[in-house]
Amino acid sequence: MEYTARLREKYYAEVVPALKEQFQYKNTMQVPRLVKICINQGLGTAISDKKLIETGVVEMSSIAGQKAVSTKSRKDISNFKLRKGMPIGVRVTLRGQRMYEFLDRLISVAIPRIRDFRGINEKGFDGRGNFTMGVTEQIIFPEILIDKVVKINGLDITFVTTARTDKECSALLKEFGIPFKK
Repeated sequence: MEYTARLREKYYAEVVPALKEQFQYKNTMQVPRLVKICINQGLGTAISDKKLIETGVVEMSSIAGQKAVSTKSRKDISNFKLRKGMPIGVRVTLRGQRMYEFLDRLISVAIPRIRDFRGINEKGFDGRGNFTMGVTEQIIFPEILIDKVVKINGLDITFVTTARTDKECSALLKEFGIPFKK
């Protein structure tokens, strides 16, 4: 028997029928689905301390379960002492099985660990059916050992879907169990 992620099974068993009924889709292929999850961490302070990029890559890789890559600056900015090609961030893109695994861990483990949590802000929709949320501390993920954290950094998580509108994307993410503000 082959392993499939819990949220992938939930998508086909519960989310598809619910969205099909809610938006009156005639075909199952019209139902929006999650394409990828992009996790991005800007490390601007890494200009002065090169070790921050290495620790950022290690932390992001352990959070995502997949090797993260460093992002490099595209142009020179003299006010920030930034040169073209300097590493300034870390990113990773998750698809398929790993994407559903990460979403499951995010919803069931990481989000409940956020301090003073009152729901995720709904202002992160881009108008084309994608949603971006910010996390202020990377230590909400249980994969990060708090004792070994050098500096607390935030990260952005982008959910890319096949939804055409923000309303469809919102309904999809709510069906998955993401707790938006009321």
